[in-house]
Amino acid sequence: MSQAEILPILRASVHDVRYFSALLRGVNFANRAIITATEKGLVVVVEESRTLLGTAYIFSDVFDEFAFHPENPEGQQPSRQAGEEETLYDSAFEIPLNTLLDLLNIFGTASGASSSKSGRFKPLKSHDDESDEQESNAEGDGEGLQQGGKNKKSKAGGVFSDRKTGMRLTYMGPGYPLTLIVTEDASSPIMTCEIATFDAEPHLELPFDVDQMVLKIILKSSWLRDALSELDPSCDKLTFIGNPSENAETGAQTARQRQRARMQAKPNLRIEATGTFGTTEMDYPNDRDVLESFECVKPVSFSYRFSHIVRTMRALQTSVKTSLRIDDEGLLSLQFLMPSPMSRLNPAGGPSNFIEFRCLALEDEQNL
Repeated sequence: MSQAEILPILRASVHDVRYFSALLRGVNFANRAIITATEKGLVVVVEESRTLLGTAYIFSDVFDEFAFHPENPEGQQPSRQAGEEETLYDSAFEIPLNTLLDLLNIFGTASGASSSKSGRFKPLKSHDDESDEQESNAEGDGEGLQQGGKNKKSKAGGVFSDRKTGMRLTYMGPGYPLTLIVTEDASSPIMTCEIATFDAEPHLELPFDVDQMVLKIILKSSWLRDALSELDPSCDKLTFIGNPSENAETGAQTARQRQRARMQAKPNLRIEATGTFGTTEMDYPNDRDVLESFECVKPVSFSYRFSHIVRTMRALQTSVKTSLRIDDEGLLSLQFLMPSPMSRLNPAGGPSNFIEFRCLALEDEQNL
C-alpha cells in the first residue's frame, strides 16, 4: 500500500480555533505535552516536578471534523465483555505545546479575548448558526477552513474581533510530524506547518480514589478566581481547610445565643495563604450562593505550593464551575468546567470539556 493510501491515525479540523486554543492554554505550564488520541477525542497531559499533573479533556464534538484510525498491528478486534464498554484503542505522541499554540495563533486571532467584563470566553458561532443576532452580519465563504467576518459590537457595548482562524491537523503515526494547515479567510495565505513528534514517555500517575475522599466542594469559578487573584504572589504555600457542617440546634435558644454559636463555629471552607509578609485567611460558609455543593466527612487541612496552584489560573479564568476534591492523603483534584461554544446552540449535546489538575500535598503537612 502506498503512502497516499495510508489513512492518517488522526485528522481533525475546526473553522475557529479559539475554543480549542483555550483548552490547550489551560494546561500550558510546561512545554512538553503528551497528546493521546482516541475515538472520543483528545487527552492532553502536562506535568511539572513530579508533583503537578494537568489534563485537558477535549471531546470530538469540539471539531467540525474528527477522524481517528488507530494502529492495530496484530489485526485484533477490540474485546468486549458482558456489561462493559468496548475497549478503545488509542495513539499517543509528545509535542512541544508552545509551538502548537504559536502556530494556532499565527494570525493573532486565536486568543479568544472577549470584551465582556466577566472575562468569560466568548461563545463561538458554528457553520449552521446563521440566525444568531450577534453574528448575523458576518461575512465569509463558508467553505471548510476559510471563514471571515467583520468586527462587531457586543451587547456589553465593547468591540470584539470576529476574525477567525481555521485549522486542520493530521497525524500519520509514529515517526511522522503533526501537520497543521492554518488559514484565516479566503484572502489570507494558507500556512502549512509541521511539528516534530516524539514517542510518548510514561508520565506521572496520580490516581484519585473517590472512596477515600474527605472533602468535595463545587463552586462558581469566579469565587475561587477572585480569591486567588487577591493573594500576594510572594506566598509560599496555600492551605485548604475544611470542617463538617454542624447540625442545627434543636434546643430552645435565644437569637443572641444562636448568633454567638454561629460566630464561634469553624468555617466550612478556609483558604489560607502563607508567605514572607504574613498569612491571609479567607472563609467561606456553607451557603448555596457561595458553595453549590459541600461534603466534608471530617476536619481536614492540607497545604500545597502556591506556585503549583497558580498554574491552574489560565484554566480557572475561562471556566464556569470548579470542583475541588481532596482525599485522605492530601491529593488535590481541581476540575474546571469549560464553557463550550456549542452549549448555547445544543444544551443537550455531548459531554462537557473540562480541565483537571491533580497536585500532591506538601510532605510536612499533617491532617487535623
